[in-house]
Amino acid sequence: MDDTRHDTTRQAALYYHEHPKPGKLEIRATKPLANGRDLSLAYSPGVAEACLEIKADPATATRYTSKGNLVAVVSNGTAVLGLGNIGALASKPVMEGKAVLFKKFANIDCFDIEVNEPDPYKLADIVCALEPTFGAINLEDIKAPDCFIVESICRERMGIPVFHDDQHGTAIVVGAAATNALHVAGKKFEDIKIVSTGGGAAGIACLNMLLKLGVKRENVWLCDIKGLVYEGRTEDMTPQKAEFAQKSDKRTLGEVIDGADLFLGLSGPGVLKPEMVARMSKRPIVFALANPTPEITPDEARAVAPDVIMATGRSDFPNQVNNVLCFPFIFRGALDVGATTINDEMELACIEGIAALARATTSAEAAAAYKGEQLTFGAEYLIPKPFDPRLIGVVASAVAKAAIATGVATKQIDDFDAYKQKLDGSVFRSALIMRPVFQAAATVTRRIVFAEGEDERVLRAANAMIEETTDKPILIGRPEVVESRCERAGLPIRPGRDFDLVNPENDPRYRDYWETYHHLMARKGVSPDIARAVMRTNSTAIAAVMVHRDEADSMICGTFGQYLWHLNYVQQILATDGLHPVGALSLMILEDGPLFIADTHVHQEPTPDQLAETIIGAARHVKRFGMMPKIALCSGSQFGNLDSDTGRRMRAALAILDSAPRDFLYEGEMHTDAALDQSLRDRLFPGGRYEGAANVLVYANTDAAGGVRNILKMRAGGLEVGPILMGMGNKAHIVTPSITARGLLNMSALAGTPVAHYG
Repeated sequence: MDDTRHDTTRQAALYYHEHPKPGKLEIRATKPLANGRDLSLAYSPGVAEACLEIKADPATATRYTSKGNLVAVVSNGTAVLGLGNIGALASKPVMEGKAVLFKKFANIDCFDIEVNEPDPYKLADIVCALEPTFGAINLEDIKAPDCFIVESICRERMGIPVFHDDQHGTAIVVGAAATNALHVAGKKFEDIKIVSTGGGAAGIACLNMLLKLGVKRENVWLCDIKGLVYEGRTEDMTPQKAEFAQKSDKRTLGEVIDGADLFLGLSGPGVLKPEMVARMSKRPIVFALANPTPEITPDEARAVAPDVIMATGRSDFPNQVNNVLCFPFIFRGALDVGATTINDEMELACIEGIAALARATTSAEAAAAYKGEQLTFGAEYLIPKPFDPRLIGVVASAVAKAAIATGVATKQIDDFDAYKQKLDGSVFRSALIMRPVFQAAATVTRRIVFAEGEDERVLRAANAMIEETTDKPILIGRPEVVESRCERAGLPIRPGRDFDLVNPENDPRYRDYWETYHHLMARKGVSPDIARAVMRTNSTAIAAVMVHRDEADSMICGTFGQYLWHLNYVQQILATDGLHPVGALSLMILEDGPLFIADTHVHQEPTPDQLAETIIGAARHVKRFGMMPKIALCSGSQFGNLDSDTGRRMRAALAILDSAPRDFLYEGEMHTDAALDQSLRDRLFPGGRYEGAANVLVYANTDAAGGVRNILKMRAGGLEVGPILMGMGNKAHIVTPSITARGLLNMSALAGTPVAHYG
């Protein structure tokens, strides 16, 4: 990364952490506090009743407080990944980030606690004193060997799970990857020779886990920065390293690598040389987990051993060993059964759950999230992807079962099928829903033209596109304006070098563009003079002509102006070959999950046929996010109780949908509250077509759909992705003036997905 790009990334990261409010976490009340009665129940005198219940029976704390779903992420900042001993305060952004992952992946609440205490024994005392507050403790970024001391003391003294993720999280994912790598290679744990680099917490924990899986201690060769760990060595030794000391006169990694079946690297870049891989066994397994630069790259390893089975810590290579595959879900299972500890059996259950997922048939959701990659079990797919939605249900269930079976659970789960179903239903309750779209977009390179290329939000989105995707931005705007605004915004991108620029005032293709537009519109009242004027002044029409001429794959417009004005030009130029605007679909990412709203912009009063087409289109798009569509047909009438216009049109649309088999769930017509509340729906209309809350609301006019969209955005804190223009083959999307740079980046990812990926 050059200095300019690094500085831009640095500024973007700092801006992200500072705005719109500092940090990545906040505390929200879960109970109403709207009147005096609420206050008397939440605090004095009503709170005393909960206190007395807990005093009489401490186990009831998980009934009356948040303890049962609350984890502490604790660090003293002595071994922060990639940064070293930066201290407790400087580690806070990392711990906040870990807390966010807990919340986003497993809906676990977290407090990050940074402790200014380098002494491991005193730190352990502090952590132990926190037990009344939390349901579990996640130790993080504590240097070795102190981390072993802290965890050992806390596990011994505390009656809640204590888990040092740097050790055990890494070890669990490595264990799952190794299990499947050996399966592919046709080898067994008890027979293999392991050579490892890195004697820190993660390295030692991984080796101990491999021993539990059947590896023989005498077959493990541990090296660190000083060379082989051998019997009699005194320099830079710890009791944990000494457990793996070999009786040998060999001293270097190069001397012990011969015939190794598995290389496990948790050290630094370039440690494993290609010639060393060449001397490993047949079908060698190389886990090069140093980040961001591995001990050896996959290309280097394959050059000397084409049959090598590789894993790294990076997301841009196959088989990413990522702790997020493990820690949210092992804590989820442990908390749900009130486990008093996380034992070996629970960790092994976690390993088997992760490994079994990769061996199983890939889910449709995972396939949608990672289109373009071969997600068939084998050397390129040893462990699930971090965003595989099956992880929470499979792994947390396995952990909970193991806790119950080994007697460390204080709660029972009577129906594990129902428990797993509940977990599966919680998967997409976060902004992580956009990841499948970015993953699908990353499989190809598409040319995205932004009509309003002079807008600073567009420039920021284009910069982010270049950094995060493979798509190529094209901007329409005056060069001097674009240059000055890039400079004013501190963006390193420049036209001609980083993106193509179409100058509406002086582009060599101007004649081709106006002639193309005139050819399309000559019989619709557009003269050559009008065509020339439009191609000089109308950036939306220019962008549409570019897509029509196959000089761009998709266009994004609408950062200013009225939606239907933009739609007019999109429809004039691109509504050919069966394409036509079906409706506008807005994804609202809310605190309790995503909700799609349609039609927010296209048809003011849609006909039954247009409503049915909108519903079918919405279902197709919702599947792109790995979700099963559950669509509610919303109106002022409720299951035929009013003979209103919206009710009649919705009932007619329902009949159209019922006339052919559908691969999605839908129900209506009904009020919005019934769509989102099954208990209310059951009282009004028992035996409906889907269970739970709808995830798509389709309305009979744009006033209703747009009103709901705006209320959710402005008053409920919803993050909008869209509007997505359905029916145009992903050739055009029209946003709204309130869109942010982040929103434009999301839309570019949607536009960057080939239409074949729509399902």
